[in-house]
Amino acid sequence: MEKPLLPTLQSKSIAIFRALQLGDMLCATPALRALRAACPHARITLIGLPWAKVLVARYPRYLDDFIAFPGFPGMPEQAADTAAFPAFLADVRARSFDLAIQMHGDGRITNGLVREFGVRCTAGFGIAPVSGLPGFLPYPEHGAEIRRLLALTDFLGAPAQGDHLEFPLNPSDEAELLDSGVATGLAPGRYICLHAGARSEARRWPPEHFAAVGDRLYEAHGLPLVLTGSQFETGLTAAVRKAMRAPAVDAAAPISAGALAALLRGARLLVCNDTGVAHIAAALHLPSVIVFRASDISRWAPLDRTLHRPVWAPGDRGLSEVLREARTLLKRSPPGSTDRARVRSPLPC
Repeated sequence: MEKPLLPTLQSKSIAIFRALQLGDMLCATPALRALRAACPHARITLIGLPWAKVLVARYPRYLDDFIAFPGFPGMPEQAADTAAFPAFLADVRARSFDLAIQMHGDGRITNGLVREFGVRCTAGFGIAPVSGLPGFLPYPEHGAEIRRLLALTDFLGAPAQGDHLEFPLNPSDEAELLDSGVATGLAPGRYICLHAGARSEARRWPPEHFAAVGDRLYEAHGLPLVLTGSQFETGLTAAVRKAMRAPAVDAAAPISAGALAALLRGARLLVCNDTGVAHIAAALHLPSVIVFRASDISRWAPLDRTLHRPVWAPGDRGLSEVLREARTLLKRSPPGSTDRARVRSPLPC
């Protein structure tokens, strides 16, 4: 197209379709930041999985509203609630958006879905022949997810405002963490978090490997170990704890991502699988070692490879590499040396 789409449209209301999980959504924050800078007065609505409603409160400068997506046949993120779909579609159409941007994959399924929204103009990623239409960028097969999304917003006329992630913490996050009791007795900057969970089993390193890492780091550094996880991952943290010789705090609990982030913020180091907490760590500037077993490192690892160290560890491999990277980060990041002060208090995103 001759001119970028956003300046041409001067959109007053924009819908963003990205119905994915936490890590995927955090990777989109630089693109949302670029979009807001280009359209400072537009009303921007996220259409996403029901859990993502909390992102409007987390990122109030970038998002104004939210519509829960009930799922759609062929999309694996959640079971399609076909009974709820007509009401969802009627709600979207009633909003009369000026522009809908598809940020959910290559568009094979989602572009047709977004066209059903009844929006004056649609844009996003696409594959031929859709990728040849105004507003549609050919879906990139390679590159970091953050930069793929920034390529789209730049193509639409919203230049990047940095590629860093953000996860602002609120007073409610601190209060929830305090009420949960999982951080009792932990001194900021003087504990290590181990996160053995991941939504996909294929991305989970064996619990005994996390246990071995914990034991060896405890022997070498004497720092308390904290096993993090959701309420659905208590079996994993229990398995890690059982395999360990060193003492550890089992912090798997029914707490929000915000409270978990507040716990991670005080850590010296995180060792985790390729999952949402890895992106929270990137946003918090928390040194981390990330175990990759099934997904593309070049796409999903944090951009800062000095502070965040990805390790390819299929099967039973990776223990020595994870330990080496963890020890390097602990040497590079003595207590209080990492610059995380700017996320220690409530911030606008």
